[in-house]
Parts: sequence; C-alpha cells; structure tokens
Amino acid sequence: MKVTSAEFVKSAFEESQWPRDRLPEVAFMGRSNVGKSSLINSLLGVKGLARTSSTPGRTQSLNFFTINRRFYFVDLPGYGYARVPREVRESWGAFVSNYLAKRESLVLSIHIVDSRHAPTTLDLQLREWLLANAKPFLTVATKSDKLSQNELHKNLARAGKVLGAVGGSSGGEVVAYSATTGRGRERVWRAVEEAVTASQSPF
Repeated sequence: MKVTSAEFVKSAFEESQWPRDRLPEVAFMGRSNVGKSSLINSLLGVKGLARTSSTPGRTQSLNFFTINRRFYFVDLPGYGYARVPREVRESWGAFVSNYLAKRESLVLSIHIVDSRHAPTTLDLQLREWLLANAKPFLTVATKSDKLSQNELHKNLARAGKVLGAVGGSSGGEVVAYSATTGRGRERVWRAVEEAVTASQSPF
C-alpha cells in the first residue's frame, strides 16, 4: 500500500473520546517495550509519528492515527510492565478490553511479540481472548534483525508452538518483522489492506 498521508489525530483516555466517523481501525497491541511504536513508524515510513520510548509503560492512552484519510492505526497501551502501579495496570486492562470488545470499527488486531523471547503468559492470555471473541488478528514478531537466521527460525517455530497451545488452535502464521530492515513490512501491509478493503465492501 502506498501511504500518501499519515496524521496523528488524538489520544483517547476514555470511550467518549474515540473517533465517531466509523472508519476501519487496525489496532497494535503487545507487552510494554515490544516495539509497537517502531513498528507503526516503520510501516508508515515516517520517523517519530508514533512516539517511541526506552521507558516501558509510557503509552497510557489509545493513540489514533489516520492513514490516507481512509482508516486508522490505533496504538494501544502496552501490558505487563511491573513498575507501573497495579491500579493503573488494571485500569489500562479494563480500558483496552472495553475497546477490543465493543469497537465495531476494529477490523484487525496486530498482536506483537518479541522474536528474541518466548511468548509470555500475558501474550497467551491476549491471544486466547482474541480467539474466544472471534477477533481477526495477525501475530508479528519484532526485532528479527537482532537474531541470526538459525535463531530466528527456531524462535518463530517455538512461538508458533506455544501460541498454538492456546484454545486448541493452530499456531497460525507468525510474521518476522524488523523496523530496521523492513523485513515483513509487505506481509503486514497485505493483511491490513485485505481487512480494510473487506470492511468497506458493499457485499
């Protein structure tokens, strides 16, 4: 997909602040510091549109970006950072769950994991929720350039096996991605284009 425009629209801290124009939305989710913002910036070819930080837990809102004035990317708060106060973590969880469960405009979730590590318990819980609620999603393993080809192949196979144990599902595709080299960019864009186009079809 050719990106002709990418603009930050708003940070939403409550449901009343969500956009109301009913454009399709693609949500990006994963544990804190997994590389969500870097992935978004890489996909768009724009540096710094989605803010990156070395401090996990920085994103505390749903951040909406309009792409080609046709659909939204939504950067969700990261999960699993222990140093964030528990009551804040719990409120984030409720906020995100509410969005995922209720948002009719959500057409695809990009579930991001770290290619260097095995999926965490929270990763498995999120995948189980997505499957149980029949939410379309694509699993993307970031930071693939940090591994050798042999290590990456082994870790992707491990991730597929671990994730496939959830809900008796098949492991499904795990897309290796690198914000540095652009590896996996075309595959992710293809999934986004298919989801957005299907949602806008009159049939």
